Amino acid sequence: MRHDVLRCRTAPYDLFSPGDDDVSNLIGTGFNAGSDDGELTTLESDLHALADIGCDTVEIAVTSLDLIAGGRIIEERAERFVALAKQFGFRYTVHGLVSSNFMDPVTCRYQIDAAKALAVLCDRIGAGILVQHSGALRADQIAERADADAREREALFELAEFCKPYGVRIALENIFSTEPGQYRQTPTEVAATVKALGHDNVVAPVAGHLHVHDSFGRPQGFYEPYFPQESTALGIGDLHMPLGWGDIDWQDIFSELTFLPDTVLMMEIGRRYRAEQPASLQTARHLMSLNATRTQLAAE
Repeated sequence: MRHDVLRCRTAPYDLFSPGDDDVSNLIGTGFNAGSDDGELTTLESDLHALADIGCDTVEIAVTSLDLIAGGRIIEERAERFVALAKQFGFRYTVHGLVSSNFMDPVTCRYQIDAAKALAVLCDRIGAGILVQHSGALRADQIAERADADAREREALFELAEFCKPYGVRIALENIFSTEPGQYRQTPTEVAATVKALGHDNVVAPVAGHLHVHDSFGRPQGFYEPYFPQESTALGIGDLHMPLGWGDIDWQDIFSELTFLPDTVLMMEIGRRYRAEQPASLQTARHLMSLNATRTQLAAE
């Protein structure tokens, strides 16, 4: 589940190197990466930059690449993608369709087919997590709302069954509303969906994958910035800022929360903030250390 509702003020810390006495279910941290044009060149540049700053984990937005057509993997391109991924020593996770929406009755079948192809690609690069956004309905789809939650759960179960032999877990990510009158599940409702499924390949009963970035928790409303930086200046909307730029209390959060084993702390802080990524990486490793201490004390 996504935790972009958590926000704090922090500063860089010394790099965290896990030792024999460290006990934590957080196994790695890093940043998201993708392509700007559907080709592998910009992804490759991104991966080199993240390797240079010492990331151990990368989440690839696979659907930013032209690798799947109509739910079918384009094998020649997929081979080049896998070869590129294997050049690096990263632990990988995969972000599925950003537009994923199992609630939509028109595209649901196509969505499932594309997600299954993504699960196969996860397997090929050794990624154990496939991020799937929770669904949505437009304000004018009132007639579809009664079946929306059930449709999403049925689709998730089908995908989870498909993922089982590949050892891929689906991280159902809560997401903000993007238009007036839109129906989306709240984070609590997303958690209820995961628990109701009760499937080992849909992370439950608590967060098994983290997306973190800083913000102020101020709704965007009808405000439309001219430059993206103007939203940052006002502190409103889904900002994806470096850790420490907003007002999330990261230290308190990671001193208190408990996560599932093999959870990745993935920062959705893109190349726009390349200069700040090293400091955010240091902060994230400090937070992992705090959480290791909290887990160890709880076990004693």
